[in-house]
Amino acid sequence: MAVNQGPLLLCLLALASLYACTEGSKPGHYSIPFNRSNFPAGFIFGAGSAAYQSEGAAHIDGKGLSIWDAFTKEHPEKISGGGNGDVADDFYHRYKGDIQLMKRIGLDSFRFSISWSRILPKGKLSGGVNPKGVQFYDNLINGLLSNGIKPFVTIFHFDTPLALEEEYGGLLSPKIVKDYVDFANFCFKTFGDRVKHWVTMNEPNGLSINGYTTGTFAPGRCSKYAGNCSAGNSATEPYIVAHHLLLAHGAAVKLYKDKYQPYQKGKIGITIVTHWFEPKYQTSSSRAAASRALDFYLGWFVHPITYGDYPQSIKSAAGKRLPRFTEAQSKLLKGSIDFLGINYYTTNYAETAVSANGVNVTYVTDRQTTLTTDKNGIPIGTPTALSWLFIHPQGLRELMLYIKEKYNNPIIYITENGMADPNNSTIPIKDALKDSLRIRYHYGHLSYLLKAIKEGANVQAYYVWSFFDDFEWDGGYDYRFGLTFVDYKDNLKRYLKYSAYWFKMFLLK
Repeated sequence: MAVNQGPLLLCLLALASLYACTEGSKPGHYSIPFNRSNFPAGFIFGAGSAAYQSEGAAHIDGKGLSIWDAFTKEHPEKISGGGNGDVADDFYHRYKGDIQLMKRIGLDSFRFSISWSRILPKGKLSGGVNPKGVQFYDNLINGLLSNGIKPFVTIFHFDTPLALEEEYGGLLSPKIVKDYVDFANFCFKTFGDRVKHWVTMNEPNGLSINGYTTGTFAPGRCSKYAGNCSAGNSATEPYIVAHHLLLAHGAAVKLYKDKYQPYQKGKIGITIVTHWFEPKYQTSSSRAAASRALDFYLGWFVHPITYGDYPQSIKSAAGKRLPRFTEAQSKLLKGSIDFLGINYYTTNYAETAVSANGVNVTYVTDRQTTLTTDKNGIPIGTPTALSWLFIHPQGLRELMLYIKEKYNNPIIYITENGMADPNNSTIPIKDALKDSLRIRYHYGHLSYLLKAIKEGANVQAYYVWSFFDDFEWDGGYDYRFGLTFVDYKDNLKRYLKYSAYWFKMFLLK
C-alpha cells in the first residue's frame, strides 16, 4: 500500500530534489541536470534486501532454522529492542505487492538473498529439499521478470543453517565448503535459467568480524575479553571463518563457470563491505594506519581473489594464526570474479594504535589502527541516526579509484549504499516519509560515483540499501534504511518515502 500522491507532493519532491542538488555544493558545481542519463548506457539501478531481514515466515512451509533464528531467541539482549525476523516485513507473503512498488519506483533490478535453510532445511541435499521454499523463489523471480525487473541474487547472506552449526560448528569447519557448494549448485541448476547476476556471499568480512570477533552477530562467538560471549576465540576464529568462506566462494565460482556459465550466460561475484579510510593526520603513521585498515577490511578478501593470497599486512600481524592457502587453493581464488560487489556507507579517520603486545589479541588489535569519526571535534561528515554512519560521499569516489589502481580495475557493482533514520513512533507517518537527508545522501553518493566513473573506475551498477525498512541485524527495528516505509504498528502497510519518489524522478529516461 502506498499513500496517495497529488500535485502538492510532486512540488515538494521537486523542491527536495533541488535542495539535494545544491545543499553543501559550490556555486555552479552542478551545471547540468543530474539523472540516470548521465551514467553509462546499460548501468543498473536497483535496491536491495536480504532473506532474514525481510521475508519473515520463519517457522512455516517447511523452512528450517538458521543461526539467526536461534541467536535472536537465545540472545535478545544483543538486539536493539529484542526483536527478531520471525515476521520482519512478511515479504514471503507480500512480495507481489512489493514488486509493484519496485516497478512504480522504476527499479531496473532487485537484489535479494536466498535463505539456505528455506531451500535445504537441514543444510544438506541429503537432508531433503523443501519444495515450498523453491516455489517461493521461483514465484519471486518470475514475478520480477514479468515486471521488467532483473533478479540479482545473493546465495548466502549471514544465515547459516542451524543444523550445520550444531553438527560441525558451521563456518568454523572446512566441511562447510562442500555443503555450501552443494547449495550453490542447486541454486544455479534451479534458478540460473532466469538469474543472470549471482553474488556468492554478502559481506563475509563483516560476518567474520561481527560473528566471531565481537560476537554481536550470530552465532555470537568471541573471546571473553572481547565481548559478552559464552564461547569463541577472537584471535583465531575470524581468520578461520574467512578462510573457509573464501574457499567456498572459489569453489562455487569454479563450478558455475565450468558447468553453468557457458549456456546460462550469467555473471558471478562476491560482495565485500568496507568504509573508506582517511589518515587522521598528515603523517606517515596515519597514512600507514589508513592503508592497514583498507587491507583488513577490503584486502582481506579482495587481495586473495585478485592475487591468490592475503595482504602482507595481515600475514605479518596474524602470523601463525592466519591459515595459509595451498598452491591449488591460491590458483582457485585468483581471478574468481566477474564483478566485485562493494557495500559502502561511510568514511573513518585512521591513526596508529598501540600494539596489544600479545595480550588480549583479536582481529581488531591485529590491525593496530584506531578508527574515529571526528578530528579536533569536527565530524567527518553530516551525522545520521547511527553513531558510526556519517555522510561522506567523497569517500565512495576515493574507494572506487583505490580499487581501480590496487586491484586491476575490476567491474564493480555498488551492492549497498544507504543511511538510516531513527524509528520514531511518536511522529505521524506523513512526517516520517519526508526523508530529505536520505535524498541528500543518495544524490551526493551518486554524484561522486559518477566522478569516479569518468576517472576510469569500471562501475556498472548501484543498489540502494534498502528497498524497504527491515530487521537491521543487531540494530533490530530501531533504524529505517528503506525507500519504502513499513508500518510495524499497522499490519506492515507500505508507504513510499519522498526518497523513493526522488529516485523515481532520477530514473526517468
